[in-house]
Amino acid sequence: MIAPYDPRNASLGEGPLWHPERAQLFWFDINNNTLLSRTQDGPAQWQFDRPVSAAGWVSHDELLIASATDLFVFNVETTAQRTLCGLEVDNSATRSNDGRADPWGGFWIGTMGRQAEAQAGAIYRYHRGVLTRLYSDITISNAICFSPDKSSAYFADTPRRQIMRVSLDSDGWPMGAPEVFVDLSEQGYNPDGAVVDSTGHLWNAQWGAGRVARYAPDGAFVSAVEIPAAQATCPAFGGADYKTLFVTSASEGMVNPSPEQGQVFSTQTAITGQREHAVIL
Repeated sequence: MIAPYDPRNASLGEGPLWHPERAQLFWFDINNNTLLSRTQDGPAQWQFDRPVSAAGWVSHDELLIASATDLFVFNVETTAQRTLCGLEVDNSATRSNDGRADPWGGFWIGTMGRQAEAQAGAIYRYHRGVLTRLYSDITISNAICFSPDKSSAYFADTPRRQIMRVSLDSDGWPMGAPEVFVDLSEQGYNPDGAVVDSTGHLWNAQWGAGRVARYAPDGAFVSAVEIPAAQATCPAFGGADYKTLFVTSASEGMVNPSPEQGQVFSTQTAITGQREHAVIL
């Protein structure tokens, strides 16, 4: 049964990350420039001067965080920040959105227009100190995740209602043109964040549908987990055995939202997720 993991109501909850060394979940409220978490002592949060949206873990105390203007290393114990590189720093109309570390220690990060302007965003890979643009003309970057055998990366441009898959070479770079993995256009579902479990099944949060759908490696629909919030944004696996599914949600745009909207939810599954890869700087 799915239940609230954290009662705080994010305007735009996103980017859940289970830190394997700290055994701790981190996530973001993009609209409020906030990184959130929970510890044994209760709720924790860190405030920034710009929107923050996604992270990978670097060490026990350090996260790589994507913001509207840069990728930076953040120490959750000391709050020290160290910029790695700019991210569309000369374009005030865009911000970061979905992102995830890849199996080679790189970090994929998508951008989008602050008002979701058409084709204003892109998807990049930060690898060995260099930020490289992979795809342009993206409206709302989402669903960045990787197969456990390192053969494929997935991503979505939400308004297109398609989850794409692209083959990766031995260094983790895209190889060939992306192909449609799941087409949600007929069903009207909006693909948001996604993660791949240890069996190669992709779990996709679907904005407006209040669910996380699971798809087989061939793209076939398998099952769905319903959550109490309509605007599901991104799933993550964590817990001691990686069988706890966490789901972030959003309350933005809602008139008199119910208490569940914007909360983080969790449920136990019979499926084992993947341990998130460390970012190698």
